[in-house]
Amino acid sequence: MAKSTNRYFQFLGSSKNAQSGQLWYPAADVYKTADGWVVKVELAGVSVEDIAIDVQGNVLHIAGARRDKSCAYGTSFHQMEITYSNFEKTLKFPASIEGVQLDHMFENGLLIIRLKKGEK
Repeated sequence: MAKSTNRYFQFLGSSKNAQSGQLWYPAADVYKTADGWVVKVELAGVSVEDIAIDVQGNVLHIAGARRDKSCAYGTSFHQMEITYSNFEKTLKFPASIEGVQLDHMFENGLLIIRLKKGEK
């Protein structure tokens, strides 16, 4: 029991700004709507300036970085469980989504992307 609990409470001491350096893959939900798609991506702590969204064929690619901007230089950490590094999410759709009207916003730590079909 103590061994499994200790993995959550590691006492680390470093004066460097810690980054895992590992790529992480945020969770996403995809909904089909009457006029296209809605994609929700869990990106708590990510700034909109640190996100790139790309559409190619039937693939939506989201990439960026979560940075720790709340700690001042020279601080040391006691415990870190949040991943601060680059992320990617690639979602494949059943048909091409090129040419869709893409709109996005942040709401409560979620990136919400609306993909609306173009007018015919």
